[in-house]
Amino acid sequence: MAWYHNFFHGLPQDAWKAAQTEEQTQLDLELLVETLDFGPDDRLLDVFCGYGRHALPLARMGARLTGVDISAEYIAELQSSAKAARLPITAIADDFLTMPERDLGAGDTFDAAYCLGNSFSFFPRVDMQAFLARIATLLKPGGRFLVHSEMLAESILPEYQARNWQPVGDDILFLVENEYDPLESRIDSHLTYVRNGETQTRMAQHYVYTLADLRHLFAEAGLPVVDCYGTVEGDSYALGDEAVWLLAEKVMR
Repeated sequence: MAWYHNFFHGLPQDAWKAAQTEEQTQLDLELLVETLDFGPDDRLLDVFCGYGRHALPLARMGARLTGVDISAEYIAELQSSAKAARLPITAIADDFLTMPERDLGAGDTFDAAYCLGNSFSFFPRVDMQAFLARIATLLKPGGRFLVHSEMLAESILPEYQARNWQPVGDDILFLVENEYDPLESRIDSHLTYVRNGETQTRMAQHYVYTLADLRHLFAEAGLPVVDCYGTVEGDSYALGDEAVWLLAEKVMR
């Protein structure tokens, strides 16, 4: 069982929500609107949708959303929010990599998809190939896929930090100890969350790929990369940028 099956509950969930700002979410939404080329009633797939910080506003714009996340807590919150606002969102608590495709909808495909929030780095090569192949299967020809990662080799390795700590929100302290496994190109992170005397620990694993490696993996899946950004504003990626946004487009057949 992968680490992320038991990670997303309790304090880590609260810490993630507290770390997200309205400004960052708005910038994400602007990039999604500019790059995914979708219109009213188009079907969008939000992979690792969390509590819906992107899905909810996109649904308010008129898109039909399907969101998948392994966190039952977040999916329950998104389902409640969507129901209260009467928004066309289907929220599914499952492992996107292994869930039956039929659970995502009635056999038709999606106009566009996205995976934001640094979840794209969860997979070793074999699983990454399966992940991208599934995205390609679910997209219509010409459909676009936007992903975000802070674990690109050209981003994280030049200023690799073995330890870090920081406050999150008003009352959570977050500490991380990293171990880099060069034979696996993987960072094992030992995480500690502290709030009001309560402490919870987790272990996470993130796989590090070079930009060229990712581009080849996308191409093998039938999702050639058409743009590569180093900022959420859409600037071209440069060595040392803190994150990467890759925009791919399913090949026309």
